[in-house]
Amino acid sequence: MAASLVTPEASASSSFEDNLKGFLLAVVSSAFIGSSFIIKKLGLQRAGASGNRASSGGYGYLKEPFWWVGMVTMIVGELANFVAYMFAPAVLVTPLGALSIIVSAVLAHFFLKEKLRKMGILGCVLCIVGSILIVLHAPSECSLSSVEEIWELATQPAFLLYTASAIAIVLVLICYCEPRYGQTNIMVYIGICSIIGSLTVMSIKAVGIAIKLSLEGSSQVADFQTWVFVMVAITCIITQLIYLNKHWDIHAIFDADWSSRSKILGTQPILLLKALDTFNTTVVSPIYYALFTSLTILASAIMFKDWYGQSASSIASVLCGFITVLSGTLVLHTTREKDPASVADIYASLPPQVSWLVHMNGEMGKQNADDELCPDLDAIIKHDHFK
Repeated sequence: MAASLVTPEASASSSFEDNLKGFLLAVVSSAFIGSSFIIKKLGLQRAGASGNRASSGGYGYLKEPFWWVGMVTMIVGELANFVAYMFAPAVLVTPLGALSIIVSAVLAHFFLKEKLRKMGILGCVLCIVGSILIVLHAPSECSLSSVEEIWELATQPAFLLYTASAIAIVLVLICYCEPRYGQTNIMVYIGICSIIGSLTVMSIKAVGIAIKLSLEGSSQVADFQTWVFVMVAITCIITQLIYLNKHWDIHAIFDADWSSRSKILGTQPILLLKALDTFNTTVVSPIYYALFTSLTILASAIMFKDWYGQSASSIASVLCGFITVLSGTLVLHTTREKDPASVADIYASLPPQVSWLVHMNGEMGKQNADDELCPDLDAIIKHDHFK
């Protein structure tokens, strides 16, 4: 009888401790990931000063200790983020990824001389206030004792409907929209990565819980459901890697807001080098953050029933916190200084369809869209056009 009276209090205490562990791990993850980009960018700048930039195909960064320190820092942050999902619900962990933006912005102000304006400071404050709201009103993680229970949650009709809808939308985006609008509308790739990302987070969380249970003495390795979740996660990650690697423009999304994406994709430093070396920030990052985080929270609420038994005021507070964080992210991104464009960057941004006229020896020649410039003439045009 005494045990039954203690059980609710013990359960509540355990849930609070798990949420606290997840919160601390998410904060540590954001700190490491946010600082890793500053460290790696310092390495890229040093490498660019003595050779070809990464955005121009150079590999001098591999000789820079700063770049490797940034790599290790990012990996540590990714591991901390993965472990955070073992303890806390996605509705708590995922929005806290915005804290890495604050770390990145503050460190960039001191080490990269990128000015953090007053509106940028306001954006940081909004992110902090929103995160506090989310933490204070975040739901407790549901207690799971085996991977079979996770499988039952994943095969419930509501989540199967979400999964089928997500796959159908992704197929439409890949098969119909991508060939027609992929190069002109970045929302195509944002949509693909965000939708698949929400499913990946669910599978990765399931794998994390299975690992946690195994470490506690209840091995889940022999259960086929564990390996199904592993294969789903790998498949989704590979799909995203294909589109991120095939279309470099999408990398601009993740320049300053790596952590909200890294929760899905894991560590991809090589693929992100061109974006990190070329871009300071981008206005589409808040769009990706909003879409990915919203879909992840929705998927988690359906599968893990995060808000089951929560009061309407608690749910409203979490949503208000998320909106506040999103507003801070938007303000911070739109007010940060952009890197001055280099001559090569400006020249590269010119549309390939533009034809040119040039006078040579008193004669006028015209280039068609398919014609190529000879190297010498190409250099002359670049020099004359931009001096």
